Amino acid sequence: MGIKLNKVTVVKLGGVTLGSHDTTIEDIVYLQQQGKSLVIVHGGGNLVSEWLSRQGASARFVQGERVTDKLALEMVIAVLGGLVNKEIVAAINSRGGQAMGISGVDGGLIQSKIRDRELGYVGKIERVNIAPLKVLLESGYVPVVSPVALFAFDRSGNDPQILNINGDPVAGEIAATIGAEKLVFLTDVVGICNQQGELLSQLSPSEAEALIASGVASGGMIPKIIACLRALSSTLTTCITDGRQAHTLLKEIEGDSSGTTIKGGWNE
Repeated sequence: MGIKLNKVTVVKLGGVTLGSHDTTIEDIVYLQQQGKSLVIVHGGGNLVSEWLSRQGASARFVQGERVTDKLALEMVIAVLGGLVNKEIVAAINSRGGQAMGISGVDGGLIQSKIRDRELGYVGKIERVNIAPLKVLLESGYVPVVSPVALFAFDRSGNDPQILNINGDPVAGEIAATIGAEKLVFLTDVVGICNQQGELLSQLSPSEAEALIASGVASGGMIPKIIACLRALSSTLTTCITDGRQAHTLLKEIEGDSSGTTIKGGWNE
């Protein structure tokens, strides 16, 4: 029996949501055992910076975005495609779940081109090939996706075959492509707040766009909002919520959201 992609939930794990007391892995295993289909996308930029510093390399940024040179790219591939991905997969499997790690390179899952030469080897997603995800989901596995991409367009002879890519748009593009039921961002903040720091529990797409335009939403929140808006082209509901709280993911799936829900139809 084929998997119903419109019943899949895509979950983006922030790099700080998997502490020693975190319940996210427990929630993933429980939801899988209850028959819920999940796709996990993870980040890990802070750990990449830590490993770069061990090599005596300092991170460079252009307008707040990391520049990925060849050394940084090698570290991204090793840390995100290896260390972080396998730790998450091992944690799920050791607790009784069934997970399989996959990068955006595997099976041509995430295909991209250079976004901006000034940022180095940073990709812009051009295509998502959902076939590898379908194979894993139909075989009973939770795909755990690391955010590196196949450099499939406009390569010169000196360019690598793999690009670094932000995990937020990866989650958004996967959700949009498969027509997921829900996209959930587990972060280290309560959600999207207004200028007074008060949580905004529900936003329409236009209200979310206005928060970016006005500068109220800034920094790492911007790619998350943009990913939510992209996903809403075919995804019913998106949410940005605090993954540090106990059983946030389980509550979100069960309809007890504590963060910010962005959904078409609110005050449009």
